[in-house]
Amino acid sequence: MTLLCGLGIASPVSADDDKQSMFNPVNFGVTSLAIAPDARGGGLGDIGAATEADANSQYWNSAKYPFNIARAGVSVSYTPWLRQLVNDINLANVAGFYRLGDYNALSASLRYFSLGEVALSGDENAMTINPYELAVDVGYSRMLSERFSMGVTLRFIYSDITYDYTSESSAGKAFGADISMYRLGYFMMGQRECSFAWGLNLSNIGSKISFGGDDNSEFLPTNMRLGMNWTIPFNSYNRLSILADANKLLVPTYPKQRDGEADVDYTDRVQRDYYDISPITGIFKSFSDAPGGFKEEMQEIQWSVGMEYNYNDRFMVRLGYHHEAETKGNRKYVTAGAGFKMSVFSIDAAYVFSTAQSNPLDQTMRFTLGFDLDGMKDLFGKRKRR
Repeated sequence: MTLLCGLGIASPVSADDDKQSMFNPVNFGVTSLAIAPDARGGGLGDIGAATEADANSQYWNSAKYPFNIARAGVSVSYTPWLRQLVNDINLANVAGFYRLGDYNALSASLRYFSLGEVALSGDENAMTINPYELAVDVGYSRMLSERFSMGVTLRFIYSDITYDYTSESSAGKAFGADISMYRLGYFMMGQRECSFAWGLNLSNIGSKISFGGDDNSEFLPTNMRLGMNWTIPFNSYNRLSILADANKLLVPTYPKQRDGEADVDYTDRVQRDYYDISPITGIFKSFSDAPGGFKEEMQEIQWSVGMEYNYNDRFMVRLGYHHEAETKGNRKYVTAGAGFKMSVFSIDAAYVFSTAQSNPLDQTMRFTLGFDLDGMKDLFGKRKRR
């Protein structure tokens, strides 16, 4: 089963052309891997490549874990998904880490995406199924200097979303890996010591996934995320972070039929140029295969900007904006969030306000509960920053 992630544009068209001809989707399997799991990143407009390290860094950039102040931590996140359409699709995510000394960290996460109950009817074999997607991963990260770190994550993916249970269909299984890096530096701005960080994460590099029934496998949502974080302290208690992320799916664009091209020739070209290529070949092909040329390649980049106000590491307010080109999915929305942190636990919430019409993501909420397993050490004092 193929799930559509976005919309595309094949070539420049006039206002009189059929709008459908502008659509050129970027298709991939296991779409739940592209959903931001936690409320902090969700409240910033889906930003996380260069934010300060926390327990949820596994999804955004696992290289940040060695920069965590706490020795260990765990978080649980819950997102009711597409509530404008249905009421039983949910995403649950558990993530945690443990620092090995001052320079290394181990991390892991488990995500479960439930599509609710689906009633199959219309024949004598009517039944109710519960399709779902599951991913479990482990990561290792290490500081290569006082300001620079790298990380690697290995992931197992299981997708049971087949609606046609026959002898030829089956659940899909795949393996993926993330490669990430993070750089944190400090500089003086007047009398204030500010910080600037950047992060890069190449995620879900791995095999294709197949659900049986034919010889064609789907690409995983391989993605390149680049982010920056500029933090300005106003005094000992107040600071402001200005953040931005840019994303590009490293998945080839599904070919469109050319004018005058015979159906059999088009089918052969799709098989040769899309289904038969390897995931690694697809990564390199994704930078130059858009039918609309460089302009369309740039439209495939999603970007987000956000701000986070932090008071004394206890109370946080967040605001963000996420943009995707209209011809590539039109997911444009403003996000808002807040967080409250004590010595041992923290709670975060985020909310989505869609700026595009008929966006099913409108009014999406995210919740995250975090536990600082090293927090008791700070019960009577403020933690010292690196």
